[in-house]
Amino acid sequence: MPTPGKKWRHIIFSTHNSWLPGDPRGFRNRDHRIHSSGDYKNPPPKGEHAGLHRYAKKISGAPVVLENEIRETIGLAIIAELKKQGCRVLAIAVAATHVHILCELPDDESEWRAIVGRCKTAACYAVREQKPGRLWGRNATYKPIDDRSHHANTFRYILGQAGAWTWSFKEEGGADDTESNEVDGKDDKGAKNDEPTS
Repeated sequence: MPTPGKKWRHIIFSTHNSWLPGDPRGFRNRDHRIHSSGDYKNPPPKGEHAGLHRYAKKISGAPVVLENEIRETIGLAIIAELKKQGCRVLAIAVAATHVHILCELPDDESEWRAIVGRCKTAACYAVREQKPGRLWGRNATYKPIDDRSHHANTFRYILGQAGAWTWSFKEEGGADDTESNEVDGKDDKGAKNDEPTS
């Protein structure tokens, strides 16, 4: 169960210029003024917003790529900042152009956006010598976790990111049974349970 006043969320954010307007994987611009008819799981029709994507690539720089040797440093900086903000973290994956996190965030949208912004800043500072300049795109996705099955599936999905540096709370040891049951899709007594986690 989440801490009162908080909710488990799957956070996703990308590196600068790696997911541009018109992207064939699907996209949403700020305030959803323009958006494609699909997403990365169900891509939109081929060529939808192709002109917009060509234009965005033309006026943007090269996408920022996070090299293998700095991904752990980035991940640990994000984890440390989330814990500093009082947010429990269960899993994180840092890949070449995006980050996935499963953690608790406050219910208030302005608070969770501010926390993730501080995480991005902490990660930039941690690798400022190896990777100077802007690292992250402007926005992030904050998917609410609906039930224990969703919770467990998200946990496995994040740790299964191909080629990414990954971490889970189990690596620290001393995890309580509640956290372990959450990611195993079980209730507090260890029985399978698909009731909502919030």
